[in-house]
Amino acid sequence: MTTLFAFLFVLGVLVFIHELGHFLLARYNGVKVLTFSLGFGPKILKFQRGDTEYCISIIPLGGYVKMAGENPDDPKTGADDEFLSKSKWQRFQILIAGPAMNLILAVVLLAVVLMQGADVLAYLDRPAVVGAVLEGSPAERAGIRPGDTIVRLGSAEVRTWEHLDMAVAARPEREVEAVVMRDGREERLTITPDLTELRTRNDARFEVGTIGVLPDVNPSVQSLQSGAPAEAAGFKPGDLILAVDGKRMVFSSMVIEAIGSKKGAPVEFRLRRDGVEQSITVTPRMEGDAPRIGMFMSNATRPFTPTPIEAIGLSFERNWEMAGQILATLRDLVTGEASPKQLMGPVGIAQLSGESAQQGWISLLMLMAGISLNLGLLNLLPIPILDGGHIFIMGIETIARRDFSLQVKEKMLFVGFVLLMTLMVTVIYNDLTRIAWIENLMPWR
Repeated sequence: MTTLFAFLFVLGVLVFIHELGHFLLARYNGVKVLTFSLGFGPKILKFQRGDTEYCISIIPLGGYVKMAGENPDDPKTGADDEFLSKSKWQRFQILIAGPAMNLILAVVLLAVVLMQGADVLAYLDRPAVVGAVLEGSPAERAGIRPGDTIVRLGSAEVRTWEHLDMAVAARPEREVEAVVMRDGREERLTITPDLTELRTRNDARFEVGTIGVLPDVNPSVQSLQSGAPAEAAGFKPGDLILAVDGKRMVFSSMVIEAIGSKKGAPVEFRLRRDGVEQSITVTPRMEGDAPRIGMFMSNATRPFTPTPIEAIGLSFERNWEMAGQILATLRDLVTGEASPKQLMGPVGIAQLSGESAQQGWISLLMLMAGISLNLGLLNLLPIPILDGGHIFIMGIETIARRDFSLQVKEKMLFVGFVLLMTLMVTVIYNDLTRIAWIENLMPWR
């Protein structure tokens, strides 16, 4: 039930904001709005105010604002309050207002999230300097080494670890070129990210790419349990854990896994304290079937608490970067470099909405910001039937200094409809394959 309510809330807000943009600019430019609807299909709730009927329809997968004289085949009265009676500049304002509202909402929501402050992983905004390469991973097979800095993966420019994570995730089982800087020289390697399944708490599955590289960071000792083996062995808060039994440690989870694999046998730690490296051997204490040494660790993080003005600026910057990455992913989908399995539809959005709602309102707002940005950009694409398609057709008409005939526009809209339906079939298929019991009914999977 949480998933359903979260999905309806997320989609309802995003659709309302989008259609509100069209509605406000239509009214501002003197266009009569006949219907403002959240959802499609039969109306389940409606009321009339002035010339406009406001309603909620049964299919909650979008919405629409119907304006007088909006379509070329609508009956014309020549009245000044009809959409097609307005100048192209006025129509442009009305069309672009919906996507613009979604982009503005993305900035506002992300700014609200940023203002809450948090401890963030310190390496995410740093260059992608490889600290460790997992044994048997695509990175090892490709020849990537510790100390390399990854600067490009396929067509994606990699400036930080966050850029690398997104570029890799979008390219499972796609052979691409990786460009690394090694000893001041540029090396070009061929790499094919492995396909890995991520599972949410609701057991939804998402397929992403991984290459098996880890950042150049180390976990640190946060605190020690009094009288536990770690304290007795000489560990101190602030110690950086470099390696366990000679294996490089990057995250605290790796240390826990290494201790658990020893089944109570002595474990050798290599650590750095006050700039000096040293070794400590500790024998875990068995608590039931689990070996414990009584040491609490943390990953390398940094505090992040911006002022409201800084949060707004960072939100603009972050959304601009994400917009570039989204458009680059769309380009890579067309060229085949990125996997279409990354596309997500209503079921996927519902699953993520429920997951985010369970984690708290900050997580839900973060999800809404990302979807709102995607929705705004998608509607600006020059595909007939979308807002961007109508703007594109108007632009061509302006350049040609003549309006297309009704038959030409109908053909353009049909092409847009086919493209949109192809996209919808793809994302719904992807959504269904993320549900285990449905995928089991697909013998070809």
